[in-house]
Order: sequence, then C-alpha cells, then structure tokens
Amino acid sequence: MLIPLAEQLRPESLEDYLGQEHLTGKGAILQRAIESGNVPSMILWGGPGVGKTTLAYIISKQMGRTFYTLSAISSGVKEVREVIAKAKESSDSPFLFIDEIHRFSKSQQDALLGAVEKGVVTFIGATTENPSFEVISPLLSRCQIYILKPLEEEHLLKLIEQGRKRLEDNLKISIEIPETDALLRISGGDARKLLNALELITNAEATAGEKVTITNEKTIRIIQQNLAMYDKTGEMHYDVISAFIKSIRGSDPNAAVYWLARMIGAGEDPKFIARRMLILASEDIGNANPNALLLANSCFQAIDVIGYPECDLILSQTAIYLACSVKSNASYLAIRKASKSLKDTGDLPVPLHLRNAPTNLMKKIGYGKDYKYAHDYDNNFIELEFLPEKIKGSTFYDPQENAREKELRTRLKTLWKGKYKY
Repeated sequence: MLIPLAEQLRPESLEDYLGQEHLTGKGAILQRAIESGNVPSMILWGGPGVGKTTLAYIISKQMGRTFYTLSAISSGVKEVREVIAKAKESSDSPFLFIDEIHRFSKSQQDALLGAVEKGVVTFIGATTENPSFEVISPLLSRCQIYILKPLEEEHLLKLIEQGRKRLEDNLKISIEIPETDALLRISGGDARKLLNALELITNAEATAGEKVTITNEKTIRIIQQNLAMYDKTGEMHYDVISAFIKSIRGSDPNAAVYWLARMIGAGEDPKFIARRMLILASEDIGNANPNALLLANSCFQAIDVIGYPECDLILSQTAIYLACSVKSNASYLAIRKASKSLKDTGDLPVPLHLRNAPTNLMKKIGYGKDYKYAHDYDNNFIELEFLPEKIKGSTFYDPQENAREKELRTRLKTLWKGKYKY
C-alpha cells in the first residue's frame, strides 16, 4: 500500500520540524524541557495539520522512551487501563499520546488521572478544541497547555518543495509549480491538507515521461472535483463550519440550514455545532437581541440530553433564529478595545473609593471613602468615576444602530450626559 505523501514527509527530529518556533526553537520552553529530561504531561491545542501528533512523537523519540498512542475516536476506558498496566511494568515513565482528547468522556478522562498524577505515564493529549471546555479540571490542572499556531507561508512553501521532490522521485516524473497561491489558500495553514492536495493534483495529471505543471487554475479545478464531499474528520471540517457561521452572521437562514445539513449528514458532533452558535450569539448578535444567547445556551444543553437523530431539529431551530436575528458585534468590539487599553496602560490601580474595606486599617487609609451606593439615589444612579484616573472617560462599548442598542445608547446618554460621548 502506498504511504500518503504527508506521512512520508513526517519529520523525525526537532531540526526537521517546521513551525512552532515559540515552543521548539532554540531556548523555547519545549526545547529546554527535552534537553533537561524533564518533560511534563501536556495538552497540545491547535488546528488540524499543524504538527501535534508529530511533535508528540518527536518528543518521545528524543527522550528515548516508550510511546503508546490511542485515538479518542476508537479507544475507551478499557484501552487506557491496558496501556497504564503496561506502563506500570516499565521503568521509564512511557509517553501516552491520545489524539482528539476532547472526544473522551468524563469517565474516560478520569481513568487517566491516577497514572498521570503518580507519573506512571507522561500524558500528551492533542485537541483542536479549547481544552478548558473539553478537558476535565483535574486532568487540566496536571497538564501544561501548549498552543500550536497555523503554519506560516514560509513553512508551507518549504513543504511544497519537499513534496515536489518526493513526488518526482516516487513517480519518476518532472514537476513544475510556477504558482502556489491556490495551494496556500487551500491549505489554511494545515500541512497535511497542503500535501494531500499536492499529491492529489500530481496523481491526477501525471503521465509517464511527461512533465506536470501545477498552476492556480489547475489546483482549484482538481481540488473542487475531488473534495466535493464533506469529511468531518478531514479536509473540509473547518471549511464547512466556517461557511455555516458566516451564513448565520450574514443573516441567511437558507444557507445556514444547508451547511448545517451537510454537517449533520456527516455525523458531526452536535456539541461542536452548538458551541459555535453559542459563541456567535454573543460575538455577532450580543445586546441587539439578548434572547439569542439564551436560546443558543438552551440549544447546547438540550442537544446534550437529546442527541442524534432528533437533536437536528433543535440545531435547525437555533440556527434559523440566529440567522434571522438583528446583528451587532458591539460586545465583541468592547472587550477587544478594553484588552488593547490594558496592554497599552498596564494594570492601573483601582481607585480608592472602589476598593473593598473589610478592616479598620483599610478604612483609615481611604479604602471605600466617598463611594456612593447607586440604589440610595433617584433612578438607582449617581455619577461616580469607575475607571482609573489615567483612562477616565474612555469609551469601550459603542451601541450600534439597532432598536435594542439605540435604547441602550439613549439610556447611557441620559445617565452620563456628555462624559462618554453617547
């Protein structure tokens, strides 16, 4: 059986590993850990094809320790316990790598805890999902979280060249790639996706003894012909969820339901879909329609109880509601502006009148002095300064032009007069 190109080119040392210099470069945290021989249990969080599995394998190889690997899709508590039993007989604290750890249930993750805590195994989990949502707190607290970034253009171009040379050797042909824009765009920073596309195009065009020329037009045509079907575990997983979210954001319920049907038909995890809608309800609708967040949260809870096949109705109802809802990203912009201000000014001191004063000493030095309790005044409001002196008057929340937020703007303008320029 012919080994896929992406597997043929999988690096076996940090020197050949592309990307993630913030973790594996000279003096970086993982490089130092490997050199010291003290590698902690960890969770590698990043998109598909950024090198999570490869990095785990390289770490174990450079440490010279046994490497067990399980997939959360096909393994359960039984398999975890079997590996732990083998590890207990070993003297080198083997590595246990679990791909897609976010798919493990609470009981499956619980089965890992004792072995990780006692150092029976050094655990490495890989996930495309935010570990704080999907990994139980006790396991999370025993692991370092390392974020892997999408590969940069320079890394992808190196991969294209490596792939070209390997395919030339394998197929005994000449390959020319004068245009790479389409290949880079299709990859989305995913090394496996890039190499799969390169291999697919080459195989489609290869004729014994003839040169293959890969152009942007040829890339797009061949990829569209061959990757038309959605694959929840592979190439188009993130493309389809992106199309779904952008359809809702763009207020198109018809497109939203179409992309939803694509995901449901592929057996996509309903929690993955519901979680994305929950985020969208705040990011793209916010206070223009606060009910959107309530419905999205109810959807997330309901599909956990119902499951397939009936939960498709709940997902559909929620997607249509969110798509039809008035939109606002004011809450999203507000926290981004506040975060930028924090970076620019640092942690400014809390004004004395806003500080808690649980002791007499704190009261004597001014903690809580001049604070006015809003409920003691008309309309439950009294003008007071709530921001640090250096940034007072800064406006982070800017209500947008929809009925609900126009009401909020009017209220804020009435309360604060011209202070925040509402």
